[in-house]
Amino acid sequence: MKGMEATEMLLVWCSVANDSEAQRLAETVVNERLAACVHLFPSGRSIYLWQGALHHDAEVMLLIKTQRALYPLLEQRLRELHTYQVPEILAVGVEQGLPAYLAWVADTIP
Repeated sequence: MKGMEATEMLLVWCSVANDSEAQRLAETVVNERLAACVHLFPSGRSIYLWQGALHHDAEVMLLIKTQRALYPLLEQRLRELHTYQVPEILAVGVEQGLPAYLAWVADTIP
């Protein structure tokens, strides 16, 4: 295991419309080595304003584990695959993490 500094890892949040879209996006970014792992949080509900109207929608949240250097490619791919006009794609840096887990992420994706 080659290891990685925690600060090289990102957690990327991305909400999608349904389970099938979540599955498709998750499998694609993992298969393309843009993410080491994607965790799907089903049955969430979002309340938001869009084009002046209040919306209440069921959504699935993806938590994508990736490396900071891969973020531009990951964001581009998510935008290409996503069904929303303006998808929620938010990246949060990791300050600390279990060294063995960080090493697994580093070994799983370039």
